[in-house]
Amino acid sequence: MPKSFSFVGATAPLRGLNLATLKDPRVSMRVGLGMLLALNIVAALILFKPWGGSADDLERRLAAMRAQLPQRQAQLAATKLLVQKVEKAHTESTQFMAKYMLNERNAYSTILGELTQAADKVSLKSRESQYTVEPIEGSDTLGMMTISANYEGEYPNLTKFINELDRSPRFLIIESLQASPQPVGKVVNVRFKLTAFVKDDTGGLQ
Repeated sequence: MPKSFSFVGATAPLRGLNLATLKDPRVSMRVGLGMLLALNIVAALILFKPWGGSADDLERRLAAMRAQLPQRQAQLAATKLLVQKVEKAHTESTQFMAKYMLNERNAYSTILGELTQAADKVSLKSRESQYTVEPIEGSDTLGMMTISANYEGEYPNLTKFINELDRSPRFLIIESLQASPQPVGKVVNVRFKLTAFVKDDTGGLQ
C-alpha cells in the first residue's frame, strides 16, 4: 500500500513566514531559489521575445530580408560606380582647366604673343588690339576673355593664319572675322574677334 501524505502544512499562506522563519537556512534557500527562477524567466522573456511573433513570422521576416539583399547590393554597386564617375569627371575637368585656361593676370599677354607669332609666321602685320574680361555666371573664378585684334596682309596669308589658330594649343574660339580689301593691291585689313576662357583662383574676377 502506498503511503499517504498530508499537504495541510504545505498549503499554509506565505504570510506565515516571519523573521524567525526566514532565519531558517532551508527556508532562506527556498526563497532564494524562487527569486532566481523568477529572474531567469524574466531574462528568457527579454532575450527570446516570444511576443514579437511566432517562429513562422520570424522565418518570413528573414526570407524578406534575404530577398531584399540583392537589391541593396545592386544599389551599393550603382552608388560606387557613380562615385567613380564623379571622381573621374573632377580629374578630367581639373586637367582641362590646367591645359586650356590661362591665369587671368597674364592671359592677354600670352594669347597676344601667340597671335603675333602666328601672324609673323604667315607674313601678316599686327595692328592694334584690345580685350575685355567678363565673369562667367555662377562662377567666382572663371571668366570669358574677348579679344579684338587687327591684322593686315594678303588673302592667302590670312587663310594660313586661320590654320595656325586651329593648331593652337589654346582653347580659342573665332567669334567673327571681318576682312576689308584695300583700294590698291591685294592687301586686306582683317579684324578678328576671339574668345578665350581664363581663371583666377583668388576669386578676383569682376
